[in-house]
Amino acid sequence: MIDLGKKIRMERIMDRDAKRALIVPLDHGVTMGSIQGIEDIKRVIIDVSEGGATAVVMNKGMIAQGYRGYGRDIGLIMHLSASTILGPSSDDKVLIGSVEQAIRMGADAVAIHINVGADGEAEMLRDLGFVSEDCMDWRVPLFVMTYARGRKVKDPYDMDALRHAARLGAEFGADVVTTNYTGSAETFRELVKSVPVPVLVTGGQKRRSDLDTLKIIKECIEAGGAGAAIGRNIFQHENPYNMTRAICKIIFKGASVEDAARELKKKGDIKTK
Repeated sequence: MIDLGKKIRMERIMDRDAKRALIVPLDHGVTMGSIQGIEDIKRVIIDVSEGGATAVVMNKGMIAQGYRGYGRDIGLIMHLSASTILGPSSDDKVLIGSVEQAIRMGADAVAIHINVGADGEAEMLRDLGFVSEDCMDWRVPLFVMTYARGRKVKDPYDMDALRHAARLGAEFGADVVTTNYTGSAETFRELVKSVPVPVLVTGGQKRRSDLDTLKIIKECIEAGGAGAAIGRNIFQHENPYNMTRAICKIIFKGASVEDAARELKKKGDIKTK
């Protein structure tokens, strides 16, 4: 039986009835700098929380900047690993925080990023092992972002490589795994079947159209996925609130892509203090 402390925390970041989640990563400031859409973290959090997202992922230094003290609550996942695109190997992630620090910051869960196939894979796996042990001790949910990236990886979207990466996360004790889309509902279904914990599809780079994003999420849900972790395709959208609502309609209401897309045309401002 799942530990009560972890169960309570999981219900803050995943919908307790649907057992699904929409996570919005907002940790790009370390990797990519102050890119468009995250200049005002508090504004983004207002949009995505009121739009129905279940949690955000943030680096420790930005938690205070995003705290509101009003409006709809949203789960907080503190990111524990990082690299930059300016460094010699952006695929190699290092630890920048701890589970205990996340608890002190008020986080409901922690996230760690692993690139299977990267030069620094061994060090990342070692760090994941230590973080997983701390999560078990403190009853803190662990999100593992698993990707196939590095010199030995020919195709980062290869189903077998992604299935290996996702399974690795579960083997190390992840409560939720996030990974790239494999290209079809059929292949993503095979990936989900091979991983005994909830799997979320990631949004990746900004896509050409909103319909592309919504279609991928719909196919993920139909394949048995537990939701999505969407960053740039939400916070760089011209209306992050409406985009969040559209995605939530698919994840939590089972809406079609066409029905969800109608949310993008609605008008209305979010009232804030």
